Amino acid sequence: MALATGNPGLGEEAAAESFALALLHWSRVGAMDSPGGWVYATALNQVRRSWRRQQLEARYLQRCRPEDVPAPREPDTALWRAVAGLSARARTAVSLRYVADLSEAEIAAAMNITRGTVATTLSRARKQLAEQLRPALNGDLR
Repeated sequence: MALATGNPGLGEEAAAESFALALLHWSRVGAMDSPGGWVYATALNQVRRSWRRQQLEARYLQRCRPEDVPAPREPDTALWRAVAGLSARARTAVSLRYVADLSEAEIAAAMNITRGTVATTLSRARKQLAEQLRPALNGDLR
């Protein structure tokens, strides 16, 4: 296969894949007049498939235009320090809701609690965060 492909790695991979397929389908392949021919043809098909995939990837990359993506904003350290002060359950719920953007139902499933417990936990966490952050906000507004 290495001679047929010009790429020893690709040839080895195609040969290994075709032998694995032959073993998987041996009841049918073993009954053929030329099982070796089937393995060789299958390996060539694997190579062709790989080449087509490479061509598709190259065309896709040509169509993609790199875009300048602005750097993410620095996180509000006061906010995350306040979140760190919450209980473990509240921290988890807040992270899943506002970082992972999960719904209350999804959070309930992930945390193995009821949706009502999630709603209550988030409500209390928001209230606690507002109380902790209010002095910092009032100081910035003056």
